[in-house]
Amino acid sequence: MASRVLIIDNAVHRWLFVPSRAWRTHLGEIETSTFRPASGARLPTLDRFTHLILTGSEASILAPRPWFEPEAALVREAASRGLPILGSCFGHQMLVYALSGSQWLRRIDPPEIGWADVEMVATDPLFDGLPNPWRTFVHHYDEVLSPPPPWRTLGRTRCCPTHVLRYGDRPIWGIQAHPEISTRSARFFLRLSLVLGAKPARSLLPAVRQSPPHHPIAGMIVRRFLAMEHGAPAG
Repeated sequence: MASRVLIIDNAVHRWLFVPSRAWRTHLGEIETSTFRPASGARLPTLDRFTHLILTGSEASILAPRPWFEPEAALVREAASRGLPILGSCFGHQMLVYALSGSQWLRRIDPPEIGWADVEMVATDPLFDGLPNPWRTFVHHYDEVLSPPPPWRTLGRTRCCPTHVLRYGDRPIWGIQAHPEISTRSARFFLRLSLVLGAKPARSLLPAVRQSPPHHPIAGMIVRRFLAMEHGAPAG
């Protein structure tokens, strides 16, 4: 069966942040559909789709909005069907929120902004063979903290010990980082955030000055993710 990817775009302000666009760049010619829960529209059914991607958001997972619970229900349904799911940043947190509860989420102090080295601490087919550590863009004020089994920690950064997670052996992965965002786009986003008065500036300014090399981590992860077929339903 040909891959058909549903992207849940968790952006609130489309003029500021369009995470689905970055993911579509890495998906190439794969058939995709995008849905924005923040729009208030009814969530799509999963019948047509083989994979699910949950994007980042300006929203805080710790400040519930009306669209959180419908999205969480969709995540649980996708897991019960055995669909491969990949969550990034807010999407990573939403996976834990949906499958284990909000008690495993908290604010991170200081926020992790800029570029970080992700150290892989366990093997996994989605990441094996990639550089270890691998450098990627990070921008988050919340984090997942020690979620219960069957969650397994696969990777960490200096500031965030649960940066990469997998739900047991199910095809469900969460990445706190934004590997889908290019260095150029990340710099633009950081500069715009400064212009708009985003806080804390002490974290944003050093990140703007960084000049990390670009590495096609996201494309490699996406290709492996698409190669994953429906697994056993999550109980």
